[in-house]
Amino acid sequence: MTVKHAQVLVVGGGIMGVSLTYHLAKAGWSDVVLTERNDLTHGSTWHAAGLCTHFAHDPTVQELRATSVRLYRDILPEETGGTCGFHPSGAMRITSNPDRMDEFAHVAGLSRFNGHDLRLLSPEDVERLHPLARTEGLLGGIHERDDGHVDPTLATGAMAQVARRNGAEILRHNPVTSVRRESGRWVAETERATIHARHLVNAAGTWGWEVGRMMGLDVPSVPVLHQYLVTGTVGAVADRIASGLPELPIIRDPEQSWYVRQERDGLILGLYEKDAEAWSVDGCPPDFGADLMPPDLDRVEDIIMMAMDRIPALATGGVRSVVRGPITFTPDASPLIGPAHGLPDAWLLTGSSMGVMEGGGAGWFLARWMIDGAPPMDGLALDCRRFGSWADRGYRVEKAVECFGLQFGVHYPHEERAAARGKRLSPVHDRMILRGAVMGAAHGWERPNWFSNRQGDEAVPSFRRANWFDRVAQECGDVASHAGLADMSALAKFDVTGPDARAFVDGIGANRTPRPGRVGLTHALTPAGGTQAEFAVSVLAEDHFYLTSAAAAEEMHDDLLRARAEGFDVTVARVTEDLGALGLMGPKSRDVLSALTAADLGAGFPWLSVRRIEVAGIPVRALRVSYVGELGWELHARAADMPDLFDSLEEVGRPHGLVPFGAYAMNAMRLEKGHRAWGADLTTERTPDESGTGRMIRLDHEFIGRDALAERMQDADRWDLVLLDLETAEADPCRAHCVWQGDRVVGIVTSAAFGHRTGKTLALAYLRDRSARSGLAVEVLGQRRAARILDHAPYDPGNGRMKA
Repeated sequence: MTVKHAQVLVVGGGIMGVSLTYHLAKAGWSDVVLTERNDLTHGSTWHAAGLCTHFAHDPTVQELRATSVRLYRDILPEETGGTCGFHPSGAMRITSNPDRMDEFAHVAGLSRFNGHDLRLLSPEDVERLHPLARTEGLLGGIHERDDGHVDPTLATGAMAQVARRNGAEILRHNPVTSVRRESGRWVAETERATIHARHLVNAAGTWGWEVGRMMGLDVPSVPVLHQYLVTGTVGAVADRIASGLPELPIIRDPEQSWYVRQERDGLILGLYEKDAEAWSVDGCPPDFGADLMPPDLDRVEDIIMMAMDRIPALATGGVRSVVRGPITFTPDASPLIGPAHGLPDAWLLTGSSMGVMEGGGAGWFLARWMIDGAPPMDGLALDCRRFGSWADRGYRVEKAVECFGLQFGVHYPHEERAAARGKRLSPVHDRMILRGAVMGAAHGWERPNWFSNRQGDEAVPSFRRANWFDRVAQECGDVASHAGLADMSALAKFDVTGPDARAFVDGIGANRTPRPGRVGLTHALTPAGGTQAEFAVSVLAEDHFYLTSAAAAEEMHDDLLRARAEGFDVTVARVTEDLGALGLMGPKSRDVLSALTAADLGAGFPWLSVRRIEVAGIPVRALRVSYVGELGWELHARAADMPDLFDSLEEVGRPHGLVPFGAYAMNAMRLEKGHRAWGADLTTERTPDESGTGRMIRLDHEFIGRDALAERMQDADRWDLVLLDLETAEADPCRAHCVWQGDRVVGIVTSAAFGHRTGKTLALAYLRDRSARSGLAVEVLGQRRAARILDHAPYDPGNGRMKA
């Protein structure tokens, strides 16, 4: 058998894998081999309807889609002299739902920051742009004028042509049979060759779970059957063509869960039923390739009828064919892109339910990540490590079916979906429920979002102030006046021990490590100086450091710590589920805690310090820190001891007005202090200097990204994260709202909330023009609200309450 050696082996010849091969080869990584079990595009790509859009709720996802459009429409035809079959038809979404119009306004605002012109439509606009659509009952829509559709096979073939021209090798009809690690490299056994490669990329799409299993991964993706029907000749469409009129725009009705696009002189109708059918969850049939399933129009008959009512011409063309085949869904319907957790030089580029729409951009995104050591934009929405081992078979199937059915669901702020909940439960979960907790999901954990005075209450989602607003106000008031207790067990937690512990932790981030008994923050950087991680570092001893970070970062930060520990005499232990954590916060917190411990809670336990103490006879790692800006402690203890610890604190705290509080209250209070949050305000795109945490930068020691950070700190075009005080109205700002100065978009909101202690509507926002300091406004659901920059935190700017 032939033996091949490559820098990168890409497994999978759909549009995602070929796009990566194309972008790597164009960037000079010519030693790339792609292997495909069948022929290029087999699986899902070949039968896709080819829709391309700029509509997205996340700036990075929108850029993936916009990059794909540019690639198919402009770049590939120029490079090849051929066509990708791109039709610049434009597109629209229509609705009869007021909440959907809010969503459209939100996406239109985000798009303006990214430089894309998405505009809201009236019913009259819809009728003008799509004369075949009836507008009765519509409130309006949104127009995506640069959208269109592409021939997936032509686009994939064009990228393959350019990749080969730049030195890449593509092996067709060459399935991978096994994968192993050998002498620091990946070795793949295929039907025609043994391939040794430094990097292995799973871009197998429909077969992504199976290839993942070969790698030692449980890839959380599931094939789900999707169908669309193609009509025969539609007279109204044929008449338009004969009259020389432009192609009809793609039209989607999210409330009715269908899309329609023109196909020659007919129409394509695509359908998303609520009770989707997962297919071949545990592996595809061995002979599956360019195959389709038998039609099942009974499943979608009601949707077809609604679509024909909206576009009567659909009923005139008959059904020429029905395409029903698998497309892959992840638990949140976003693709899996990035490093594979726990495996060196292994990557995922799979799981996209919109592979053609995102494929061109997804290949660019991962190529830059592999080349530069960090994603080119904030990758949190795409990073495959956003799911952990808790995302088991049942979870991925339930969530995939839910996501398919909600393909056109309204994406609300603070959205919580119901399927596959309860995967990770805090040791005090039952106690939280009994006290009225309304739960949210955080990296598989059930975490209290807010507390209701009615058992079984639920959040009612909205783009405006939700039904939990007043309850959160009460929680914030109680914490500020008395004391509150929060379950913080979802935090990612790591013990770093060994003789080199200080040297190792010192080199992780831009800050110096604190001395024993103290707590500090440090930011681990990308090679380009962006913020990759934020750790709270508690020094329990010279050879024992306790690191905590955001729940959603657990696998990402575990990978970071283990990779950077190489060469140090240290042990990194993930202890997230071994330890629980309670946040005891508020002016009465010292009174509550002192009733249960003999430890000095005064001068001997200053702000930003850590002590091992006993509370109610339970050993506790007590951290004197406060994310909410009040006197307080985080109490970390063995998971088995958490129920007793909670009960003891609650009992002695009752006379002091101790109440539970949730994540929404914590978020509102941290914004009143201007505290940054990893994953929202702190991302790989921006440096600690830009994010306003420059006081934690110490350039006097070695750490990854130091030189790039120092250079970027002198860049006149660097961004600036500012705290804004907005004019208050019924809708509070949220992530991705635009900041305007006059007729210029100068910034974007990263996090926001109403500050109940200060009575202010607050937002953290990046200004890409640092000189834009006055005359600012934030666009909230299409309305501009005056905003001013605060030069200090509006709540207790001197930190007197935390230091009390």
